[in-house]
Amino acid sequence: MKRVPVIGVLVLAGLALTVGCATKKEVTRETTPMTNKINELDDLTAQTTRNIRSLDSRTQQDIQGVKSKAGEADQHALAAGQQADQAQQLAANALNGTNALAERVANFDNYTPLTEVAVHFAFNKADLTRQDKQQLDQLAQQIPNAKGYIVQIEGNTDSVGDAQYNYQLSQRRASSVTQYLAHKYNVPPHKIYVIGLGKDRPESKNATAQGRAENRRVDVRLMSNMTGETQPSNTAASR
Repeated sequence: MKRVPVIGVLVLAGLALTVGCATKKEVTRETTPMTNKINELDDLTAQTTRNIRSLDSRTQQDIQGVKSKAGEADQHALAAGQQADQAQQLAANALNGTNALAERVANFDNYTPLTEVAVHFAFNKADLTRQDKQQLDQLAQQIPNAKGYIVQIEGNTDSVGDAQYNYQLSQRRASSVTQYLAHKYNVPPHKIYVIGLGKDRPESKNATAQGRAENRRVDVRLMSNMTGETQPSNTAASR
């Protein structure tokens, strides 16, 4: 058996090692760009995933916001519809009341006073006193027995002050009587005929303090057009 010289073996081993290192470096040099590309692609994919999730989250929030606003809009529309229905009903009630009152007032001469009272007010005031309320209570107690009735309410003032202001003041005084009868005795609005006469119809002369005090009044009359029926006696209050 032939022996290979030691030097020859070492030379061959060195050549093999050299070739191996060269091959490994070449492979590393060729694969590094590919690895970098793969890493960049992984980073890009991760960023894209995060962007998609963020976009989805914002989209869901926007959708919820739109749904919430749509719900609020529906509620507002429903409330507006209900208010419109109520306004229409109130208008219909007012029209019915106006028509009913017109039918009565159109034939006003056929109404007969059943009882009447006069309530008086302090200077430039429209508040009812306890005595005023007692007089109104006496009149209102006869309403249940009255057939086909209306309540005529006329507000008045003395001659002091501007005419336009006195019209407004007389209307406020008449409104105080109206509210009292409506709230305490449930007299329906279409049964009440109200007018503010200002200082146009004095009961007494305005030259004296007593006369002016008598003119600061509201005349209230319970009237009926059912003359054939039994009615309460006329208990007109002195003025």
